[in-house]
Amino acid sequence: MKPRRTTSRPTNRAAQLAAAGLVTAFALTVTLAAPAASAAATPREPGSGTAIATATDGVTHEENDRVPEGAVWTQHYFPSSDGSDTELHADVLLPEGLAEGEKVPVILSAGAYFGHAGEIVPGGHERSGPSARFQDFMKGTDLFAKGYAFVMVDTRGFGGSTGCLDFGGPGDRADVRAAIDWSADRPWSTGAVGMYGKSFDALTGLIGNNVDRDALKAVVAQEPVWDAYRLVHSNGVPRPNVVATATTYNAIAAMPGMKDDDARYRANADYEKKHPECFAENSDGYRVADPADRYWTERDQSEKAEGTDTPLFFTQGFTESNTKPEGMREFLANHRGPTRGWLGPWDHVRGNEKDEKGRLAMGRAGWFEETMSFYDQYLKGRKPRAAHPPYAVQDSTGSWRAQKTWPEADRSVTVPLGDGVYVDNGKAPESFVVRSRPLDRPTRITGTPRIEMTAEGEGNVMVKLYDVAEDGQAVMFDEQVARLAADRPALDLKSADWTLDAGQTLAVEIGTIGTGDWLDTPSRQTVRIKNARLHLALDDPSDDTPTAGERAPYLDTYISAYTTRLPAGKPTFTLPAPKSRTITAP
Repeated sequence: MKPRRTTSRPTNRAAQLAAAGLVTAFALTVTLAAPAASAAATPREPGSGTAIATATDGVTHEENDRVPEGAVWTQHYFPSSDGSDTELHADVLLPEGLAEGEKVPVILSAGAYFGHAGEIVPGGHERSGPSARFQDFMKGTDLFAKGYAFVMVDTRGFGGSTGCLDFGGPGDRADVRAAIDWSADRPWSTGAVGMYGKSFDALTGLIGNNVDRDALKAVVAQEPVWDAYRLVHSNGVPRPNVVATATTYNAIAAMPGMKDDDARYRANADYEKKHPECFAENSDGYRVADPADRYWTERDQSEKAEGTDTPLFFTQGFTESNTKPEGMREFLANHRGPTRGWLGPWDHVRGNEKDEKGRLAMGRAGWFEETMSFYDQYLKGRKPRAAHPPYAVQDSTGSWRAQKTWPEADRSVTVPLGDGVYVDNGKAPESFVVRSRPLDRPTRITGTPRIEMTAEGEGNVMVKLYDVAEDGQAVMFDEQVARLAADRPALDLKSADWTLDAGQTLAVEIGTIGTGDWLDTPSRQTVRIKNARLHLALDDPSDDTPTAGERAPYLDTYISAYTTRLPAGKPTFTLPAPKSRTITAP
């Protein structure tokens, strides 16, 4: 029987996810703790009994409208791979009508948001059923008709799994490893596994790459967390979500099962009632301020990616308000496998997501087609029908270009910023600004800008980069903060891709932390900055290779929100023009 197309409505959780932050990861082992079907589970006839799946009795859309059309839902339990007593729960969706002995590749998603009651808060469902988190993907790709299974695994602490939530740490790595191995070992699986996710479950995709399982053939990660420390801290300065994200995930872990869930699921969902220490441990971990602490080094996916080679397709918004492009450049430098990316000026959105006016949030069509081409190539061995650029990048002009890697730069430069002084009192005016002379030609700043300086005095420092128009209007396009813990701080800003037009100037502001995006504690001391130097990778937009795409709607929202007027001042440095030669970006 040919699988039917799902008619389930896609869910848009971008606003909730942006408020939540992001968090964990998973792994599993091959042992199955509950009875497993020897092949695809056989669905019951409509109306023939309960509409809650087991490992052997599958449920279709006709029996439970939370099951996507064209799929058969079963549930399974199995242990994690770390030798602990953590038990993991999986919801499996197989193509309806899958024949005895027929095998399909698996798309796996693991994380916090697959609980039967709801993703972040209870969803008001009348009955239990599989999460609708990625039913937009299943419908948009016609996934089951194309011969794929979709597996959703609750990482430890969430949904029907036991254990304490672990925020991308060793426990989550064990869960992800187990989930990959278990999915590959099913009698209905070809043994080829791909991972799919956005935000939290994109982080678990990066973890999947890092645990290096042969069965994992491809990872698709939309707006992932590259380094968990930089999600909640900036060089010793906490962000507001140091509390908010921990509280959000504690609340998700505390959600009970639904009344019609099986007893095993309900008991696992109540794990935290008997283990309140889980919440305290999670909250305490977020408060660790030192990035060199083992708690955070265990959760730095960019460092753990060294030498890995799982094919990766990712998206990243440079203007993200949630999972920012920090750690991305390091991950890409360490990763050795085939890599594809969509990068541009958008917020925390999916590749297929649209705004309230029906415009694609990233501005580029074809997300589902390109994603399935990627999976078909690496999970089924099929040659792509259409050529897709390794990287499709949209800069601040709204134009899209194709390139082989990111960043691509024509030259690296170091510009002198000189000396300055400010009082670290937490007020925006306490800063000094240096400017370039107007640019002779359009110049793109790409890669990860880096600033070095000598600092006298204790406290905080904030660095901002501005694109300043001839009328004095300035758009802040990059920023970073740090606690001045050393007398020679070197500070990486966020990765960026911003084009300054001819006649524009680059301004750099250095001073106290003057925004509400960090929970800083001003020292009230005078800070003297000496010999500040800014390292930049520059690219010439004139030799871009255009590719399809429209202006991301969020770009105008961002520009409006981050436009200001800087105090008057004379230019003190020249930003060199990019050259026609490619060298390694800083």
